[in-house]
Amino acid sequence: MSPWPGSNWTAPREFVILGFSGWPRGLRLLLFAFLLPLYLATLVGNLLILGLAVGDPALHTPMYFFLGALSAVEAAYTLVLTPRTLAGFLLPPGGQAVARSTCAAQMGLFVALGGSECLLLAAMALDRYLAICRPLCYPRLMTAGRCRCLLASCCAGGSLLALGLTVAIFQLPFCRGGLVNHVFCDLPAVLVLACGDRDLQERVLLAACLLLLVLPLVLILLSYTRVLAVILGVGGVAGRRKAFNTVASHLTVAVLHYGCATAMYARPLSSRSLEEDKLVSLVYINLTPLLYPAIYTLRNRDVQGALWRVVGGRTSGNIVRAEVS
Repeated sequence: MSPWPGSNWTAPREFVILGFSGWPRGLRLLLFAFLLPLYLATLVGNLLILGLAVGDPALHTPMYFFLGALSAVEAAYTLVLTPRTLAGFLLPPGGQAVARSTCAAQMGLFVALGGSECLLLAAMALDRYLAICRPLCYPRLMTAGRCRCLLASCCAGGSLLALGLTVAIFQLPFCRGGLVNHVFCDLPAVLVLACGDRDLQERVLLAACLLLLVLPLVLILLSYTRVLAVILGVGGVAGRRKAFNTVASHLTVAVLHYGCATAMYARPLSSRSLEEDKLVSLVYINLTPLLYPAIYTLRNRDVQGALWRVVGGRTSGNIVRAEVS
């Protein structure tokens, strides 16, 4: 039975993701050739940071625990979205047909991973605030158990919100067919296909943006404002420089993540251009995740040291084996 009696609606059994299927084949192949190396570099970079955070004893601290978790979320985020986007460049015109359940799963995973990342960035800001502004209480407050609980809370919060939002959207009546004018089953691209109370749809999307974007961003800005004030007021030049580089890296990633997310989702549906959203999606799916490992490895001496220890250890081992043989 329909939960929307008396309405002329359809429940499409499958959705067709249009992507860039209307573009010339040569241009699509060129984009595929350009984006594939970026995808591989993003995946390798995030897995490398995750491996260093787990395997190097010098990085077994709360800050690098959260950094490794962030890299794991980014790697999963890349695996969920990028392969299907790349495959779309190689398919014939007409788009990609996906089952309704696949579309819902893709949307749910995207929201869950993106929401978990938003909350995780807020947890990282809290960690830096306690480490710099409450150094005497920091070892007692940020124990290994509490770090794991905080990470679990971030993942649970993002997953619960994703589940509720995905279920709410796919219970709406779809009266505009199943053609998704995007590179994946993104929230606005699917939501515009629904009919019914458009004001209710707007409020659901804006409420999700408020929970995942505005509140964590306010906490992050407040935390780092206090941290910067403390850094500039105490400590030697070397200590201030190291702390400032760490905070700058975290803040840069937060600005990139929240800037892209706010530009994409904190807008009314009526003012959207799905064609423009598709172009912007190439940036936040392919380019922005690539910058995260680059920012952390280029500006963080601890990560650089761990990487050199891995490279140096392997080089020394190869030299020793060569001499023995």
